[in-house]
Amino acid sequence: MLFEDRSRAESFGNVAQLYDRARPTYPPELVEWLLSDGARRVLDVGCGTGIAGALFAARGCEVTGVEVDARMAAVAQTKGLDIEVASFERWDDRGRRFELAISAQAWHWIEPRAGAAKAAAVLSGGGRIACFWNLGDPPAALLERLDPVYDRLGPKAASLTVALGNSTHRGEDAASAFDASGLFEPAQTRRFAWSRTYTTEEWLALITTHSDHQALGEQRLQTLREAVRAEIDAIGGSFEYPYETVLVTATRA
Repeated sequence: MLFEDRSRAESFGNVAQLYDRARPTYPPELVEWLLSDGARRVLDVGCGTGIAGALFAARGCEVTGVEVDARMAAVAQTKGLDIEVASFERWDDRGRRFELAISAQAWHWIEPRAGAAKAAAVLSGGGRIACFWNLGDPPAALLERLDPVYDRLGPKAASLTVALGNSTHRGEDAASAFDASGLFEPAQTRRFAWSRTYTTEEWLALITTHSDHQALGEQRLQTLREAVRAEIDAIGGSFEYPYETVLVTATRA
């Protein structure tokens, strides 16, 4: 299970500032939908550098973030967010209760059963957990160029990287864990489509923040980056990347 790979789970702090600049935001429609029932006390699980938490704070929510990596938490704190450094499963909630718990691009690093139980324990009656991920696929013309670049790293390497659309966390595991816990009403899934344009430099910054790329080591990652740079420059130095933000939400029973 991915959550068991702690070297990857806790690798993002190595590039915390870059992560905050390069990682995409989340669609306003998702935030609007999650706050439509009036939730104001928000817990951000695995808050990272506060990219999602800041969106909710800007809407007037009181946001408390829990982040296992102190380097990531330090960046989130510069945004005025209240961040506590701990793993979510072992975090001391001190009796506090929240109307909404969110986890942006992070729930797959949480142990499913313990995470579901902890979320239910810190949610007030009628509160809900909302886990969401930005998923996407490069345009076909670029993918054709990048596949062989990645495959030079090893057989079928292109089929293993999240950056090329091969995500293994599309919400099904989270939904199953919430349903199996018996602590929530049946989980629901919603999808929000959007897109953004990446320049060569923006894309190189983004892939550098991915844990599967960090695991390559500095030398191999730099070699990969230069090869990817050449391929994006060859198609004009930018491209449109379609995203789908997948939201899994469940209300505390």
